[in-house]
Amino acid sequence: MKKTLRGSLLVTIASICILNVTRAQSRYELNSGWRCKNIRDVKEEGTAISQQSYTLQAWQPAQVPGTVLTTLLVNKQIPDPLYGMNNEMIPDIYTTGRAQYTYWFVKDFAERLTAPDEQVWLHLRGVNYSCDLYLNGKKLNTTAHKGMFLRQTYNISRYLAADGNNRLAVIVYPIDPVGNPNGGQGGDGTIARNVSHQYVAGWDWIQPVRDRNTGIWDKVYIEKTKGIHLSNPHIVTSVAGKRFPQGDQAPAGIQASAELENPTAKSITGVLQYILDGNTVSKKVLVPANSRATYTLPDYILKNPKLWWPNGYGEQYIYSCRFQFLADGKTLSDEEVVPVGVREIQAPWNAVTQSRQIMVNGQRIFIKGGNWIISDMMLRFTDARYDAEVRFHRDMNLNLIRVWGGALIERPEFYNACDKYGLLVMQDFWMSGDCNGRWVDPMKKEDQWTRRKYPDDHALFLKSAEDQIKMIRNHASLGMWCGGNEITPPEDILTPLRDDILPALDGTRWFVEYSNSDSMSFNAFGGNGDGPYGIQPVEYFWNHRTFPFNSEIGSVGTGDYESLLRFIPEDHLVAPKHPGNVDPVWQYHKYIGYNQYIAPYGEPKDVKDFASKAQLVNYDQYRALMEGFSAHMWEWYTGAIIWKTQNPWTALRGQMYDYYLDPNACLYGLRNGSEPLHVMYNPTDGMVMVANNTVQAYRDLMLVIKAYDMNGKDSLLSQVFVGIEPTISKKFLALKDIVNTLRKDKGVFLSLQLLDLNKQILSENFYWLPDANGIYTGLSQLKSAQIQAEAKWLEEGKIELKLSNFSSGPVAFFNRISLIDSKTRKRLLPAFYSDNYVSITPGAQKTIYLDYHPDDEKVIPLVSISGWNVGECTEEVKK
Repeated sequence: MKKTLRGSLLVTIASICILNVTRAQSRYELNSGWRCKNIRDVKEEGTAISQQSYTLQAWQPAQVPGTVLTTLLVNKQIPDPLYGMNNEMIPDIYTTGRAQYTYWFVKDFAERLTAPDEQVWLHLRGVNYSCDLYLNGKKLNTTAHKGMFLRQTYNISRYLAADGNNRLAVIVYPIDPVGNPNGGQGGDGTIARNVSHQYVAGWDWIQPVRDRNTGIWDKVYIEKTKGIHLSNPHIVTSVAGKRFPQGDQAPAGIQASAELENPTAKSITGVLQYILDGNTVSKKVLVPANSRATYTLPDYILKNPKLWWPNGYGEQYIYSCRFQFLADGKTLSDEEVVPVGVREIQAPWNAVTQSRQIMVNGQRIFIKGGNWIISDMMLRFTDARYDAEVRFHRDMNLNLIRVWGGALIERPEFYNACDKYGLLVMQDFWMSGDCNGRWVDPMKKEDQWTRRKYPDDHALFLKSAEDQIKMIRNHASLGMWCGGNEITPPEDILTPLRDDILPALDGTRWFVEYSNSDSMSFNAFGGNGDGPYGIQPVEYFWNHRTFPFNSEIGSVGTGDYESLLRFIPEDHLVAPKHPGNVDPVWQYHKYIGYNQYIAPYGEPKDVKDFASKAQLVNYDQYRALMEGFSAHMWEWYTGAIIWKTQNPWTALRGQMYDYYLDPNACLYGLRNGSEPLHVMYNPTDGMVMVANNTVQAYRDLMLVIKAYDMNGKDSLLSQVFVGIEPTISKKFLALKDIVNTLRKDKGVFLSLQLLDLNKQILSENFYWLPDANGIYTGLSQLKSAQIQAEAKWLEEGKIELKLSNFSSGPVAFFNRISLIDSKTRKRLLPAFYSDNYVSITPGAQKTIYLDYHPDDEKVIPLVSISGWNVGECTEEVKK
């Protein structure tokens, strides 16, 4: 027996506790076998449809979780809206009326009560937008459910059929109003009158989603419990002081609670407990009949905890915490498993930068983030896709993802991936400056004063916020809440959200009123407080001071030729020549011009050449962006969040990888510029700098600087031992004059390396600099290079690729590595590369690691390598 800060605490070995527990709880999804039909083709009521005697013979298969559009797509009743101009062939709900996409969804399932005290629960995690539910001829909800972001739970015990054959029928109605997709941001803005996502009416990076994602879009599952239902467990960790990733840790504080519901007519006595790291924390409770309340467990001190750190700063250890209610202290009535990362997040004000700075476990974290919209425009979410997308963000060396306010509160599966890969999350609520009235906008139906009051139902917004906070608040990766994108919620939403709901239901995270609020990032320059957008000269990022915690700054993102082939019809594969001469399919997919930035590499010969040269711009842009911010960390900036890093459809802007999970050079330029320990070159003043985004000091680093001409001849410019303290950037030496001399006629390659005392490369950066006129004259004259490649399996799913360049030739420049199917010669996706678009100097060798886990074990992969001056070659992967 051990006393703690709050109440009595029983600590036992978890295994002993489990041996004495009788288990009863189970859960399963209803994710197949659904059928559907349009409301115009159904005359009967839900009480009739939900009975076994009603025939479903003429009903079509339905996708649940899914939307009406995903069902129609699977049933081949609409073309793929991601390809070409197909989306124009799908009727829009604004034109057809809401009935076009109002559907019945029906599911037969087997379930019955097997014990007198058993309870069966139906859970729906997301329906868009309103619905009524019927089970075996009975209506489950007394009033129509409304709200895309409001979970539903029904005790269906008394509605189950005696023979175990049950039918659930759900009528789902679209949002109202549906919004006019007139080409504005969020169309005419009226979609924001609903408590739902706004991008589905169209934005400058996506076309409208024709059904506005009507349907049972998230998981549906059945849960069986005993008399007590346990829900919304909450665990809070506190980590005092300044911690380091290595070594033993001082204790961490744990606070926990859970909601208990007793739907029976009698009081139930039992034990509420959680099991964490082999220890059980418990409390005896009495749950009155027909009640639901939150019960708080005693405080607990976790000794020598394994801490959770953001990507680049330490490991991401996740405990599995099991909450349980034991009736009479013996019989398991219900349980929930919660992932727990032990960490503490703070956001003090930085008086130098005039912005917030994020601290985790007492260490300041320079934020390198990406804006996230949603994984798929039609809400086709999978664990595997979430994992791959978040892993890409980890591979970019980012440490934060901002979930943009025109979409949704992301799903627990997204947060699981962020927990795993160390990505902090800034989670917006459902507001945008465009739809909610910040600006005068002639595309909007209603004026600013009216739009400022959106949504229509403020109570529903607050109720939905409460519910979604409970759904994701336990995730270590959730770092901060944001009231909305570029605008606050209306005052009667903002005040209770900030002052009552969040303190009561969370209370541990920073809340910023909107994404470019002065309380986050003081705007001393005027304007909107974020940006710029589009391509910038690389010097801009180094020399032009923007907003100190910039929530949106971004550039381009067109993929390479292989990417374009996936969604642009062959007769539209035409390289853009200038802003006024862009193919209509490219325009439809939101192409943003590369303008004069490709011309220095030579006018593109065709679309393939254009896409290849675009990758050079992509790489240079995003490397320079993050280098410029890192060069001024804690002086100008506490962080930057790129607009944006991914696309939920086949757009031609703002992405590090395409919809099909194929990375472009943006990803690897950003990966380079964001690496935790990074050597870099300021193109304006020629200063060589090092940024250290770790909590570790480095001593005895050998800084090696070389230049290579177009024939591959190298010149050693400097070689010096240096050191750097934690979480700073530091200037070392200026090389402007000598570099300008070397680059004057044809341009030059500049190689920077940091080596440890074992001569292992800790950071490497390779620049290609233009001639004195800003033209890449030398690249156009670069002779062919030949490389040697050797690929072998290290283990299942992991390939080692060694690339070598002959010592007598030129630099093998900008090589794209791809894992391809040996039969189809198509890329295998998703594949993950430790580096890509790599250049290999004469006599050098580079090792790349590839991760790929095939769905089809019969596929034989090949490694393809092709570069600026390296012809495509393929290499078998040896065992």
